[in-house]
Amino acid sequence: MGVAAKNFFEHIDTFMDYRKTVYEVSDQTIKSNRTDLKLFENFIDNKHHIIIDGPAVMDFQYYLKKDRKNSGQSINRKIFTLRSYSHFIRLQGVPHSEGLPFYDVLKIRQGYRNRPEALTPKQLKLIFNAIERNTCLDIRDYAVYALMYLAGLRVGEVFELNIDSIDLKNRQLHVLGKGRKRRKLHLSDELFQVISEYLAVRSYFYNSDKTKALFVSKKGNRLAIRTMEDNFKKLVRKAGLSVRFNVTCHTLRHTFASHLNDKGVDMLVIQSLMGHATSRSTEPYIHPSHEKIREAMERLPGVIFMNNLIKKGGFKMSFQKRYRRKE
Repeated sequence: MGVAAKNFFEHIDTFMDYRKTVYEVSDQTIKSNRTDLKLFENFIDNKHHIIIDGPAVMDFQYYLKKDRKNSGQSINRKIFTLRSYSHFIRLQGVPHSEGLPFYDVLKIRQGYRNRPEALTPKQLKLIFNAIERNTCLDIRDYAVYALMYLAGLRVGEVFELNIDSIDLKNRQLHVLGKGRKRRKLHLSDELFQVISEYLAVRSYFYNSDKTKALFVSKKGNRLAIRTMEDNFKKLVRKAGLSVRFNVTCHTLRHTFASHLNDKGVDMLVIQSLMGHATSRSTEPYIHPSHEKIREAMERLPGVIFMNNLIKKGGFKMSFQKRYRRKE
């Protein structure tokens, strides 16, 4: 037996306050959790489910997959939110909450996923050259995307940065990552210069003296994640980039890891820089570039032997003459 639908959703605000206060969950995560719970509440209401039980949850999964066309990863995330909420209301003593089925729902396997694509240095240069840096907004955007490539930050991590996250004296960047985990990163010469240029014009942004956010919007608020993503899409189009994959802000983070890997940086170092808890999370990011694969293939003994043979003229190729029909 499950929980009555009318009782299930009564504790959402308390749950959000608990998550934010005790676990210091980010505003972005709170927003996602609330969206997931609201989606489930609307579904239960529209389908007229009276009890939150196994059949109701399975019906919700069917809805997400068939009607909303959600990926396995997206469905798993929504179920995880509901699982966390069910655990909370069980601690709250909600009647019959111990019978909620969210812990019984199996995780959907993702299957084989293609490794994320990375940009070449030439493609990366096209993107950054497309930012003219003649205005305060351009200088701000250049700093935003430089942090994603030169420091490997997630877009959400850039969003969370405050003025006091930057320590120019010690050339350090204090980053608040996933799960509220903090890490310190060194500011390279190039990144130090980019950040210094932005800080020199930050005071020109409206209400910049009233917010602790590092990056400020035109309206004087913390620069939104959606704005960063939308501006980057426009930038990619402006750069005239021609690639076969979707280039997003996260592509800059992939490129950061891929380029470090090409330079021979140890995977454990890359893992630390990216803020990953395990190397398993880092592995998809560090696939070799096409240039490195080509160089490796050229070093194969058989390829070297054939190349030397061709250079010495010991291997001659001839092509069959064009076929002529006998008359």
